[in-house]
Amino acid sequence: MIQKGLKGIVAAETLISHIDGEKGQLFYRGYEIKEIAKSYSFEEAAYFLWFGHFPNADQLGALKEELRCNRPLPENIKVIIDQLPLEMDLMSVIRTAISAEGGNGDYDWQPEVSQAIRLTALVPTIIAYRKSQVDGNVVVAPRNDLDHVENYLYMLNGNVPLAAHVEALETYMTLTLEHGMNASTFSARVTASTESDLVSAITSAVGTMKGPLHGGAPSGVIELLDEIAIVGEAEMVIREKVLRGEKLMGFGHRVYKTHDPRSVALKAKLIELIGEDEWLDLAMSVEDTAVRVLAELKPGRSLYTNVEFYAAAIMKAINMDVDLFTPTFTASRIVGWTAHVIEQSENNTIYRPQSKYIGTFN
Repeated sequence: MIQKGLKGIVAAETLISHIDGEKGQLFYRGYEIKEIAKSYSFEEAAYFLWFGHFPNADQLGALKEELRCNRPLPENIKVIIDQLPLEMDLMSVIRTAISAEGGNGDYDWQPEVSQAIRLTALVPTIIAYRKSQVDGNVVVAPRNDLDHVENYLYMLNGNVPLAAHVEALETYMTLTLEHGMNASTFSARVTASTESDLVSAITSAVGTMKGPLHGGAPSGVIELLDEIAIVGEAEMVIREKVLRGEKLMGFGHRVYKTHDPRSVALKAKLIELIGEDEWLDLAMSVEDTAVRVLAELKPGRSLYTNVEFYAAAIMKAINMDVDLFTPTFTASRIVGWTAHVIEQSENNTIYRPQSKYIGTFN
């Protein structure tokens, strides 16, 4: 029997994460994600995924220092980015810049955590550098007195961000560090299984993340909410879209058959940080209406909000441009990708599935 897309096929054993789609649970190394997002910083959660235990104060300090030291862009990468067409999308710029990073000779097999830390530190700087360039703004250099997420927002805006904005984005990025054998993680592990280097594996993952079926959904949620705000009638818009067979952006997940735990955690954080807000009120109203309409028109499908729905609300709340959604997702998920590549290298077997020929013989 052929399983298109390898759906349901177990291709690896992992210690990194576990998803229980029926119960709506996500675990990082055995710890439920809602507890990690509530109690640990981005750096602490990243350390946990890379090393398998939470850092003590000295280990956390060392990680933060290593991230700071690796933030500045090498001159050769700046030159390459400067030569790229301004209309080139950000994901392609990230892919190209990371590929160029692999030319320095430091990424031989086997991958190391130090390499993962360097790539994680570089991606936000790549994004901010290019964003400033495209917008015609002065490039903002990273600041060593700011932590990872705070520095990312600072480089994007040129101002030290509000604490609430940092906390909101840090919650989102912590919740999206890792999510099992998704398409981009799988592509990274496949590349690594050939004993290629970490940069090549991450370049594969970025190219996969670029696809709208994987990394592009939050912008679709913004479009949905904007349309409903203009029309002023959520149920009518949602019902018509579903009846036309359109995908309702921000709803449903291939794995979760109940509430996406990341969406639940993001919603709670938004309510905590923002309180009463016209945009958040609209998002929650649309969620209630859509879940009800979907239950009526698609019975038995159990369609609820996924992480992209409230990710869009987070991005809207911190005034992040739509073109930064997927790149920001990439800046968090690179931690999970690198953890998986390192794990793949520790007990490696090359991926080599079969295909079934359905053509004719002459």
